Amino acid sequence: MSLKEFLHSRSLKKIKFLILILLCVKMSRMYGQADQITSVTIGDTAPPLFIRDWIKGTPILKFEKGKVYVVEFWASWCAPCKAAIPHLSVLADKYKDKVAVLGIDVLENKSTSMQKIKSFVDSMGDRMNYYVATEESNLMETGWLNASGDGLGIPKTFIVNAEGKLAWIGHPKDLADVLPKIVNETWDIKDALDKRNSDRYLRKLDDSLNNELMKYRENDFKKDSIGKPELALLAINEIVINEPRLKYAPLVAYNTFTSLLKTNQHKAYEYGKVVLVTSTYEDPADFVIYDAIDFFSDRLKLSKEIYELGAEAHQMHIDKFPYPQLLNLPKHYSKMAELYWRANDKLKAIETQQKAIEALKSKNNLSKTEMEKFKSLLQKYKNM
Repeated sequence: MSLKEFLHSRSLKKIKFLILILLCVKMSRMYGQADQITSVTIGDTAPPLFIRDWIKGTPILKFEKGKVYVVEFWASWCAPCKAAIPHLSVLADKYKDKVAVLGIDVLENKSTSMQKIKSFVDSMGDRMNYYVATEESNLMETGWLNASGDGLGIPKTFIVNAEGKLAWIGHPKDLADVLPKIVNETWDIKDALDKRNSDRYLRKLDDSLNNELMKYRENDFKKDSIGKPELALLAINEIVINEPRLKYAPLVAYNTFTSLLKTNQHKAYEYGKVVLVTSTYEDPADFVIYDAIDFFSDRLKLSKEIYELGAEAHQMHIDKFPYPQLLNLPKHYSKMAELYWRANDKLKAIETQQKAIEALKSKNNLSKTEMEKFKSLLQKYKNM
């Protein structure tokens, strides 16, 4: 590279960094504006209930002071919603003297009749042992879900404390940790609001900066393309200087990890180990690690420790997944086995592929073609 080209390159880098800094400022301002528009957040008085039909339990007309309410939004088509139902029932029974759990049916398909919803609730029996209702028109959807400003879909849960204030907004998987603190009045609403605001800000910023970093990535349609990893790492460094909390955020983490895979795989390994145990605006992004390794396993010559890291990421995902029945265990175990095979660990490859086969046997819709494929892979690992 000539001196002129070098100086031109440096100038472009500075411009890119400036754009990223300005983008951070822009996102911060956008977040502040969004806060002004959002009408429901933690600390606010809970919105009213707009109920069309009570399917289960004595009708609740309003929130009474001195009692805690869990308001969970679900739909009959939503698999995670249905997976959460037994856990909600356990909590409803555990705190029945202090807490009322309400399952509000929203976002149903237009073809789903009221009778079908009622039949589903009846079929659940004691596994859905709490108040169940359908919303009036879409008033709960707009007054609660949309007004909260997250846009994260369902299932989604709100907790109304004994003072009638919204104390928490989140996913039902986290209720077991949060609800006891609210019942025991050890929950700090201000801290919860600060965390919610921080998480929303980081989520938006992470997503926006990911679009900026895409320009440095490889061409998906060219196997020998690696993009511009050095420039990506320089840009990421500038991002993290301006907002350190983004260092291990999922999308920044993906761009960092993949760039390090192309430039220094031991550093990629060390960085990836930290990603697996670091929460940001969501749980540690284990999927970032195994997705990246899966994508580059046929594009780059990856080290043994990288493949082992990928297997570890799959196992961590399996261990922490809140609703195991929704997880594709055969696929995860088979992917792990392949990673161990690539790492030349014959025993672990065989052991894990056998787990994949056992998990596949337990599936209701067992595929003979998939089973033959899994057995063929097992034989390949045995022949190493």
